[in-house]
Amino acid sequence: MSDLHKEVSELENRSATAARLFDIRLIIGGLFTLYGVIVTVAGVFVSDADLKKAEDVNINLWTGLAMLALGLFFLGWMKLRPVEIPAQTATDGTGPEK
Repeated sequence: MSDLHKEVSELENRSATAARLFDIRLIIGGLFTLYGVIVTVAGVFVSDADLKKAEDVNINLWTGLAMLALGLFFLGWMKLRPVEIPAQTATDGTGPEK
């Protein structure tokens, strides 16, 4: 295998790794999970005065749990259905593939 072929295969591997790293599901799932944990903790340690203001509905707790569930859904989806990089076919550079 020539140096050019080795270089091309190395670049393809890097591209596949970058595609998996910047999968939007990872970003969305991570942020929703992080914010869900923060809001859930705020909902657990709520004062009676704050509950009175919200008509005895612990909105932070419910919103935090929903955000946590959504974030874990996205992370699970990413884990169960990873990004598949389409295989590149070699061309001789004379025109588009058909």
